[in-house]
Amino acid sequence: MALHFPSRTTCRFDTAGERRLAERLEKKLSDNWLCWFNVPVGPKGLRPDFVAMHPQRGILVLEVKDWKVETIASMTAEHARIHAEGQLKTVANPLEQARINTMAAVSLLQRDPALKQPAGAIREGNLLMPYSWGVVLTEITRKQFESAGLADVLAPQRVICRDEMTETVESEDFEARLVRMFVQMFSCRLTEEQIDRVRYHLFPEVRVNVSPGQFGLFSEHDAPVPSFIKVMDLQQEQLARSMGEGHRVIHGVAGSGKTMILGYRCVYLAQTSSKPILVLCYNKSLAGRLKQVLAARGLSDKVSVRNFHGWCWDLLKASGGELPDNKMSPGDAKALLERNVLLGVANGQIAKDQYAGILIDEGHDFQPEWFKLAVDLLDPASNSLLVLYDDAQSIYRGRAGKGGMEFSFASVGIQASGRTTILRLNYRNTLEVLSVARAFSLELLNAREAQEDNVPIVAPQSAGRRGRLPELLHCAAPWLERDCIVERLRDEQRRGRALEDMAVIYRHSTQAVRIEKILTDAGIPFVSGRSNKDRSKLYDGADAVKIVSMHSSKGLEFGLVIIPSLHDMPIKGEDEADEARLLYVAMTRTIDRLVMMYRDHSSFTRRVHEAISTVSEHLAQVDTVASVG
Repeated sequence: MALHFPSRTTCRFDTAGERRLAERLEKKLSDNWLCWFNVPVGPKGLRPDFVAMHPQRGILVLEVKDWKVETIASMTAEHARIHAEGQLKTVANPLEQARINTMAAVSLLQRDPALKQPAGAIREGNLLMPYSWGVVLTEITRKQFESAGLADVLAPQRVICRDEMTETVESEDFEARLVRMFVQMFSCRLTEEQIDRVRYHLFPEVRVNVSPGQFGLFSEHDAPVPSFIKVMDLQQEQLARSMGEGHRVIHGVAGSGKTMILGYRCVYLAQTSSKPILVLCYNKSLAGRLKQVLAARGLSDKVSVRNFHGWCWDLLKASGGELPDNKMSPGDAKALLERNVLLGVANGQIAKDQYAGILIDEGHDFQPEWFKLAVDLLDPASNSLLVLYDDAQSIYRGRAGKGGMEFSFASVGIQASGRTTILRLNYRNTLEVLSVARAFSLELLNAREAQEDNVPIVAPQSAGRRGRLPELLHCAAPWLERDCIVERLRDEQRRGRALEDMAVIYRHSTQAVRIEKILTDAGIPFVSGRSNKDRSKLYDGADAVKIVSMHSSKGLEFGLVIIPSLHDMPIKGEDEADEARLLYVAMTRTIDRLVMMYRDHSSFTRRVHEAISTVSEHLAQVDTVASVG
């Protein structure tokens, strides 16, 4: 069965023939085929009806016509005169149209040296894969095709007719007809990396930005071809393209690309909606980062990014509602904001249906009434709601150590039944980092099967990227910890890592004060999110080390993460499971290098030490077996 982009059930087909062909492609072709329907190709945004790719066959572009024989008045190699809507119209010959689209794609791919035949090859300098084009006539049989003389202007080998794409046609016969469209055949076996490079060029919107801390949002269309490219994986691309209308919930492990998909969805909704788009999260630091990245995509005018209570403030201020005063504690101020916003919506003071789309990142931090509020303010005409979720990172609820969601999505108005997706692959962390984080929090992350409207705890799977083992350093005195922090930061800077791609993540504010002093004395630029005011300014553009709390680090990522004073965890009086979640979140913020420090032993330092030892031994055995094999 071929993989279809978007998924066939969510495609908006222009004709019944296109829908029928999509079904045949999906069901009749073997698993290695990838098919894109009406997806813009290249920077010019050409829109062939179908692009199909096979690692051993190459690329095939198809144009689909629901013409009947009597529809065609005449046809040349370049144009066709057809009867349409009571008029005689001149349109492009569909085979010529397919050829033009194919050659545009080939020209694009041939600019990449990695996709050319190597020096010394018979076809040196040409594309390393076969390519071809064809036409599907969904309402004309082969007999009618021949009787009408269409073979004079449409090469018979490049045409599939109505009776050759029926539901009962054998899969082997159908696939063989597609393969026969390749006039020039030669040996080809595309690797996964080469397939990704093809997707990188043909479909720029699936490009992943490899710049530090960009959440994997997309690179510019005209970016030069890098030696190392990165694109959405096939599941992510299909999911991003197949959202459709209505509500959607994505359960994804840390580093699985949830926020990248949110960015893709923002771009799409901003292009297709007249009303504003809202992105919500709980943390101010994450909201600040999302706002910065989406602004770089030119979406500031259409997409508003707010942390939940900041959004409540906006709603009350715009409607003339009562706002907290400066004398209130943060907890009381948040409670007042929530209460007054809910009352304002209930009595009509705050208008409903304000947003064409609402996207909620880190939804595991949201309370049930917050979800209800978001649904109330969503325009039912568009009804586009996306919730991103990972219950393993639920650090603001479950204080009794229970964890998990204690309400159903249906109970808060989210229509998630049958519209949930699970992302298990972790792309952010190296195998070493993820393995240690998992080993540390094994009981927390025991996977359980998800029911339709239940929130699963999903055990992450590594994408396989290798790196250093996490470090757990014993610093017997505060000055040793100070020196270790400064040394690791400077070492990474010497290696070429930007300061903004490094973070020191702390558990409580007294640690933050000390870290600020350490970096000040060392002359290392930093920005700190210790105060509420400063959290939203973490990403104001300075090249500086980020000092963030474990709570505020959620959703962020950095090349280097340092976690000092691990011996302070678990905090006395706090639930150990909640503390384990916090440390798991902090550990999985790193892309490449994780350094943890401790002065004395605690239950967590012992668990982390044991996790590192276990993972080290296991990976050494795996590497030994691999080298022998």
